[in-house]
Amino acid sequence: MCYGFDGERALTQSLAARQTGRRSLLRGALAGVVGAGALAAGVATAPAAHATSRPTGRPIVPPGLISIQLYTVRAALGGQPGFDETLRAIARAGYPKVEQAGYYGRSAAQLRSFYDSLGISCTSSHDGISNSQEALETKIENALTLGQRYMVVPWLNSTSLAAWQRWAEQMNQEAAVARSAGLRYGYHNHAHEFTIDLGGGTTPWDVLTSELDPRLVHLELDLYWAVTGGINSGHGDDPEGFTIDVIRSAPQRVLQYHVKDRHEHNGDMADLGTGMIDFKRIFRAHSVQEYIVENDTPDVTPLQTAEVGYSYLRTLRC
Repeated sequence: MCYGFDGERALTQSLAARQTGRRSLLRGALAGVVGAGALAAGVATAPAAHATSRPTGRPIVPPGLISIQLYTVRAALGGQPGFDETLRAIARAGYPKVEQAGYYGRSAAQLRSFYDSLGISCTSSHDGISNSQEALETKIENALTLGQRYMVVPWLNSTSLAAWQRWAEQMNQEAAVARSAGLRYGYHNHAHEFTIDLGGGTTPWDVLTSELDPRLVHLELDLYWAVTGGINSGHGDDPEGFTIDVIRSAPQRVLQYHVKDRHEHNGDMADLGTGMIDFKRIFRAHSVQEYIVENDTPDVTPLQTAEVGYSYLRTLRC
């Protein structure tokens, strides 16, 4: 729970606003890439469109591009009202897609059937770097079964330069296999990538952006953590400007956003529209293919956070 936030008022405001053959293919690709360290060459990543900065009054975020990271509602998925009813509520709120975070005892095929019945899609997932060829093969097959377009590494952390270099090489290898199966492979940041000194002022973000192959790996930029990284690294006077610079300077394309807000008084995560982040400025500077609502610590309840987030993105205007 974040303190100093009137959750009921935010919910009321948001609701008022609302009213206005695979394995053989993968094994062949794995044989040529995993273990050998080879990279696929000449595969270009389609750039995301850049939004205009000229005020138009039009919605900034197309409704078909709004998603939610299911980690946000994990308490409801694993408790009450339960997995099925939570997903039904997400569909009723208007979400056309979700980003997977765990399977909750179901197979990928079972999840796909359930999502299809609700009229929503699982287009992305968070999956760690695989520890074996078999694990990578299974991860990709599950993504294909679910109908995903993206698979994203959600977390890495070390103070060792060699570890980050090794991880970048591993992600390049996995991304080459994913691309051969028709999937985009990405990395999701936190704040520490911008602040850890690996020696000589080099940060993990420096390593990732210099060594991840931009033809194969894209970025899923978590805006809360990017803003927090900016504040923690001495850019507190303009953390949104820091975030925009991060986007524009990276060779890798930013194709997905994690959209969660930040309470100004204590730095905690906040439901969208209740914190200090100027999302409109960031979205005008760079538009993406998915705007994924997330809040690790919902301010009221997980489902209210989901409703507030969807309403905020739908009503945000240029």
